[in-house]
Amino acid sequence: MSGTVLIGGGTGFIGSHLTKTLTGLNYVVKVVSRMPGPHNISWHDLSSKGLPQDTVAVINLAGQNVMDFKQRWTAGFKQNIFNSRINTTAALAKAIDKAIVKPKAFVSMSGVGIYKPNPKAEYNECSKVEAFDFFSKLVLEWEKATTLESTELKKQCRVVSIRSGVVLGRNGGMIKQLYLPFFLGLGGPVGNGSQYLSWIHIKDLVDLLIFSIQNNKVEGVINGVAPETCTNKQFSDAFAKALKRPAFLPVPSIVFSLILGSERAKMITTGQKVLPTRTQELGFKFSFPDIQSACQNIVKAL
Repeated sequence: MSGTVLIGGGTGFIGSHLTKTLTGLNYVVKVVSRMPGPHNISWHDLSSKGLPQDTVAVINLAGQNVMDFKQRWTAGFKQNIFNSRINTTAALAKAIDKAIVKPKAFVSMSGVGIYKPNPKAEYNECSKVEAFDFFSKLVLEWEKATTLESTELKKQCRVVSIRSGVVLGRNGGMIKQLYLPFFLGLGGPVGNGSQYLSWIHIKDLVDLLIFSIQNNKVEGVINGVAPETCTNKQFSDAFAKALKRPAFLPVPSIVFSLILGSERAKMITTGQKVLPTRTQELGFKFSFPDIQSACQNIVKAL
């Protein structure tokens, strides 16, 4: 496959890595963004002019950062989070509906927040899901927004939703927030650290996105999480060990509740064990299947 890949919200942490890799594979990358640029189009242009010529795949990464510590957890901020994901996904789906020549694939991110935190449950892509809080409702509506108008369109353009875990990489996401305290020897687990942390290395997520647009068998929901799950404490120990630092200072869960609000803090203080069962059945191979190798790679690149 060659041609143009259109990325919604492609200027952030994941998007910058994805753009670099796609460019190296000789794709032309166009980004739908609010920011002007030589390789960017605006959301207004997308609505009025449609998909760029020769678009072979559409990927949506757009969305307000949920874990922006500077933003208070207000009704307005929650609405921004909701709109920034659902509206952009729906806008891309509408552009695909209107295109005379359809792209081969439409891939959208969603999240493991659709699975209810439970210390004993094990989830995969076949697990029953339903709305139980803000984040699960968000994911359900997010994935629903990928729907194309007709069955005939779906035959022409595969639709994929990747339910991603926490993305680990050296220049963004959770690692960017945690690097300094861990480097200073002030890192440690959240609470008792027993909660599961569903995660994926940035390289594996980028590879999974490309795998999804290139592999005609990939369709529907797949979990974007590493196959070897870990707890919050196991992650803290692995990251501290890679940095050659101690990790014995647990952070009480109430600290995150005070900073982020109790609803949002649950993303850190609770967790779920999510497996990439269907992802692996489709033939995807992880470069970093365990937290030790992932942390070693990230620290080596810092």
